[in-house]
Order: sequence, then C-alpha cells, then structure tokens
Amino acid sequence: MAADFAQARALGANCLRVYHKPTPQLLELALEHDLRIFVDVPWEKHRCFFEDWTALQDARQRVRTTARELGGLPGLFALSVVNEIPSDVVRFYGRRRVAQFVEELIDIVKQEAPTCLTTFANYPSTEFLRPDAGDFHCFNVYLKDGQTLGSYLDRLQHLAGSKPLILGEFGADSFRSGEARQAEAIAEHVSRVFHHGLAGSFVFSFTDDWFTGGHQIEDWAFGVTRLDRSEKPAAITLKRAWARAPRVESIPTPRVSVVVCSYNGAATLRECLDSLVRLNYPDYEVILVDDGSRDSTPEIAADFPSIRTIRQENLGLSVARNVGAEAATGEIVAYTDSDCVADPDWLYYRRCDAAPAGGGDRRAEPAAAG
Repeated sequence: MAADFAQARALGANCLRVYHKPTPQLLELALEHDLRIFVDVPWEKHRCFFEDWTALQDARQRVRTTARELGGLPGLFALSVVNEIPSDVVRFYGRRRVAQFVEELIDIVKQEAPTCLTTFANYPSTEFLRPDAGDFHCFNVYLKDGQTLGSYLDRLQHLAGSKPLILGEFGADSFRSGEARQAEAIAEHVSRVFHHGLAGSFVFSFTDDWFTGGHQIEDWAFGVTRLDRSEKPAAITLKRAWARAPRVESIPTPRVSVVVCSYNGAATLRECLDSLVRLNYPDYEVILVDDGSRDSTPEIAADFPSIRTIRQENLGLSVARNVGAEAATGEIVAYTDSDCVADPDWLYYRRCDAAPAGGGDRRAEPAAAG
C-alpha cells in the first residue's frame, strides 16, 4: 500500500477515492505521502430500501460510524454518504423522498463531525436528484467524446450553482479501447475538467488490480497501471496533464483586472494583497480602491508598489466597485474582498463575463476568492 501511495503521488495525484470504510491507519499512511482520502460509505442501496426499516437503520449507522471514526482525521478529504443510487429506485420512490434521505445522511455526518466535507456521488441517470445539503457536488461521468463531455460539464456547473463541482469518476477500459486510446481519453478528460472550471476529478482507476464483492475483477482494465503496477501510457499522459493543470493550453487568457474594495480592512488587507501579487496568471493587474479608510490601509498599500491604489472619500461599496471598473484596463474585471486570500490559480477559474470588444461598458459578476 505504501508503494501504491508513493507511485500515485509521483504521478501527481493529491487525493484517492475508496469505496469502503478505511482504517484510521490507512488515512495516516496516505497523509505521510501527502495524499487525502475521499471515502464512499457503502450500504445496500440497490433495492427498495425504504421497504426495510433495518436497511435504513444500517445506512444511518454506517454513515454515523464512519463519520465518528474518520470525520476529524486530517487524512480525510470528504465523505460521500452514497454512491450512485440506481435510477429505477429513485424513480420508484420519487426524487424528493430519496433526496430527503440523502440529506438526512449528510446531517448525520455533520452531527458527528461538523467540519467534515460531505457530498453524495451522483451520475447522469439521476441528475434530477439534487439534495440541498452537501458541501460540494460530485458526479461520475463517462463520456469519451471531448466536446460532448465539455457541454455536459457546463450543464453540471449550472446544476451545481455556487457550490464546487468535481467529477468522482472517469476512465477508459484499455481491454476494449486499447492502451493508446485510453491515454488519449484521459488526457482529453483532464483538459476538459480544468477548461470548464471544475474543482478537480478522480481518474478511475489507479490499477487493474481490482476487487469487488470479494472477487478479483479480470474482464476489464481501467487502471493507469497494470496488475504488477507497471505504468501504461495513460499514466505518463496523466502525469503530464496534471502537471499542466489548470493552466491548460486551450484556455484563453485575456487580461484580467482584479479589483479589491476596502474600508478599514487593515486587519486582513496585507494577507489579501500578498496573495494577489502571487497569482499564477500571465496577464493581470490589481487595483485597490481605498474607500476612505481611517486605519492603516494606506500604509499597507504603500508596501505593494505593483498594485495601483485609488483613494477616495467613504462613498460605499457600490461606488468603490464602479470606480475600480472604470480604472480597469483588463478585458475581464474580477472583484474580491479585502478579507479574502486568493488561491494561486483563482483567475483560471474566473466566473466573470468578458467586456465587449472595442470598449463599451465593462460588466463583471463579483467573484469572491476563497
């Protein structure tokens, strides 16, 4: 296991997904290799489980026990309370009833481990099943055509709304498609994921050495490594794709103007500006609009000569944002607050509207950096 973790990390992975409740020792070992574990809690969902009170209780207890034992461990990425509820089961009971039960399971996790990230793994056949609870959206999607995958990812972004979206599974069987085509499909997948602004994805799977139901699976080969852990072409391709992500070559990089509006925000301003001058983006500027601050905001701003500072009397946030937009020289205006720290790759995930070519009003939806 330690060798597998080391090899996965060398490929560029930062998180592994498992479909059973692991031991705390497995999470500790993963953490030693700078990996986190995404855990699916297994329970009997492939039948009409609402008809059996013991089945419901078993699902609740499995989720509760997993959250209690693992929810606070640093090696855990998140808990998925269920993976792919069959579409016929959902249609038989109705989406509202099933969604309410998923929300109940997520609430159980939060009761046991309030800070644990939660989700459930959905798939296209039940995309209409959309519980309100959960910290992010997770979908398993197997679409090999890149353009079709991209269009569907755009649709999923609309369904996800303001919550992050990840792909929980994507892969290609090298038995049926061949190792070269598998490598091409995975490279296209990773490129599309970052091109369409997802928070990440899981490639299925690390190895052909796969067990389920207590039996070795021998009639497919989704792994990027073989049974003996020798690397297929897909592993090399995946390593290269992850090394480039999210700076995928096909993503356009127009000039961006980052506008920070601050009023008496000195307590957090320095950390905010420090993160903005370190963004991984080829062409951007940072504009600080000091909305009449009476604290040490001007002194802090002076320590960042590369940032353009505009000081005005206190006229409110809306005026400050308009002033920043007027001063911007970028095709896109991205707003963030002075109490935010921007991820280095934030601008590659921008959610703003581009300004019209040749001038005109520059419009942008405010985007908060987390």
